Amino acid sequence: MLDLVAPPSESDESFDLVSRSSAEELLARVARGDQAAFSELYDMLAPRVLGLIRRVLIDSAQSEEVAQEVFLEIWQTATRYEEGRGAATSWMMTIAHRRAIDRVRASQAGRDRDVKIGIRDIDTAYDQVAEQAEISIEHAKVKTALTRLTELQRQAVTLAYYGGYSQSEVAEILSVPLGTVKTRLRDGMIRLRDELGVAS
Repeated sequence: MLDLVAPPSESDESFDLVSRSSAEELLARVARGDQAAFSELYDMLAPRVLGLIRRVLIDSAQSEEVAQEVFLEIWQTATRYEEGRGAATSWMMTIAHRRAIDRVRASQAGRDRDVKIGIRDIDTAYDQVAEQAEISIEHAKVKTALTRLTELQRQAVTLAYYGGYSQSEVAEILSVPLGTVKTRLRDGMIRLRDELGVAS
């Protein structure tokens, strides 16, 4: 299981007071649209941001891509940073950590989706000879079961299920009332199920 590394806290030794102070000043300038301040902030934090992301993602190419997304987000959302809620560096590293975790989740979801599609697309091999043999056996069973019906039931079932006639047409062919055909068909099908061992 992938170790989702927690973002560095304000107490992390690598975040010395000078860096925090500088980061806060630079972030305030970035919030005002100062591109030079953003460039300086990038130079100061890029190694740390990339290092954190790489610890979560492992993959170097993905880590660099996510790091770029992080700095774009910092540029776009610098105005949301509130100094009283923590150090600027911690705020930015939290963004980096969140982005890295999001990428892990997205990658896992993509892999899961690919696996499902792969399983769905696998052609299921089957034995054609065995299938034909099974069909033949079933036909023989049905043929034998039909001999156990009364002549009247067999006529109705054969016309309706093998001849494809409707119940009304069967009644007309046999010159019997529709109710009689329905009864013969019902009784015949019950008998067939019993003979074939099919649960009703």
